[in-house]
Amino acid sequence: MLPGGLISGGGGRGGGGGGLCLLRWLGLRLWSRRGTLVFALLWFGSWLFLNGLVLVHRSILSDYCTDDKSKRILQRLCLEFGEGSVTGDMCEDLCVLGLVEYKRCLYYENGKKVIEARWRGNPVILKSKLENFSSYEPLGILDYQDTAEDLSPLDVVFYATMEVRNSLGLAEDDDDEEGGGGGSNSSLARLWGKKLKNRDKSYSRAELASLWSLLQQEEYTFLRVLQDLSTHVAKVLGSCGHFYAVEYLSAGHAWDQNIFSLEDVAVSGLQGQGQAGAGSGARGRWTSREMVHRIALSFLDMVWHFDNDFTHKLHLCDIKPENFAIRKDLTVVAIDVDMAFFEPKMRDILDQNCSSDDDCNFFDCSSRCNLNKRRCSPRRRNSNLQVICEKIFRPWFSPTLLGAKAGLPLQVELQRAVQECSETEGGEDDKEDDGGGRGEADKGGGVYQRLLNILNRLLQEGAASGEGGAAWEVKGHVHTALNF
Repeated sequence: MLPGGLISGGGGRGGGGGGLCLLRWLGLRLWSRRGTLVFALLWFGSWLFLNGLVLVHRSILSDYCTDDKSKRILQRLCLEFGEGSVTGDMCEDLCVLGLVEYKRCLYYENGKKVIEARWRGNPVILKSKLENFSSYEPLGILDYQDTAEDLSPLDVVFYATMEVRNSLGLAEDDDDEEGGGGGSNSSLARLWGKKLKNRDKSYSRAELASLWSLLQQEEYTFLRVLQDLSTHVAKVLGSCGHFYAVEYLSAGHAWDQNIFSLEDVAVSGLQGQGQAGAGSGARGRWTSREMVHRIALSFLDMVWHFDNDFTHKLHLCDIKPENFAIRKDLTVVAIDVDMAFFEPKMRDILDQNCSSDDDCNFFDCSSRCNLNKRRCSPRRRNSNLQVICEKIFRPWFSPTLLGAKAGLPLQVELQRAVQECSETEGGEDDKEDDGGGRGEADKGGGVYQRLLNILNRLLQEGAASGEGGAAWEVKGHVHTALNF
């Protein structure tokens, strides 16, 4: 029995060992199948990820700002110039004489190209709304004429006038309806194209095609029309085909406590004027705080100018530091006016269906919803000044940045005025205006004047303490009567 028992016990252990082997074998098969499934899932996931990455790469980097692509675009432009398809006062310097030096690509999205360059040693910005010249609509009249010689300079002025009206959202009868003084196309010709009508010879096809591509770019039209009327817009310096050059100005940044880079601003000339007769020992530069006050005064000057000095009020619907710059004399300049609209076009934009006031916001421009009509009011309820106070002045004059000076009486008064300004709506819905959107200018005039007085007193206080210059001289405005 003992041996049998041993055998029996051994058989039991052997049977148990076989069972364990079987379990191990089954576990290995299960693990193998599970591992295969996990591997397959990992492989499939990796395949999806890599393909998604390629698609994202193509979609994003196809619009990525690269030097190689930017240079190819300019080379294509020069090829079109060599073929006689385009022209402009910058083309020869760019394509023949090599006087335009490419520096870097600044922005590229949906075809809009912004390039930094140097033209005859001066920094400039090259811009075009679309990458290719062929992407712009051609001047239709040229399709029905063998040559462009049949178009007189006055014909060109007429077509340019119509295109500018369309681009800026101004109808032919705006002058009569809005009380603009009965202006006519001749005023646009005088402001926009003195050279157009003073030529003795007709325009070539290349000149007309290039002009037409430029007129289809709203920002170019704005800058070109307003540059002789306002110091607060960037200057157009030249063009080649569908690209135009504007003055190079360093844009503001929200992360900079002063918004603008004040270290690069040379104001020694302004300092000399401000302290003329103030005694010897005048410094060659303002302090950062003094420059901020002067820049704030220039913002106020710009607001007054855009509100009052044109036949129609000019609305800024995208107010942020990156869309403004300063010149060396501390003049504030609007450098991105893609979201700037005269009153008629502003009303068309705001006049939409709505269910609440939230539906009546167009970036920084807003109106109220008439719940009975389910329609947004076409009149803007806030103002350029209110948004500038909210987005520019409040960060500038906050107690955090002012530090120990935050408790000084004038600084406290300034903070209160900025707070009131940022909370005071334009009130065009609550008050009659003259048809050009002027109701808010009257209502907001009180806080505007307070800000102007406080900032000037701060400058005078600095001058009295020997830390600054004289008060800001508010520029006199001549009503330009921009009648299109």
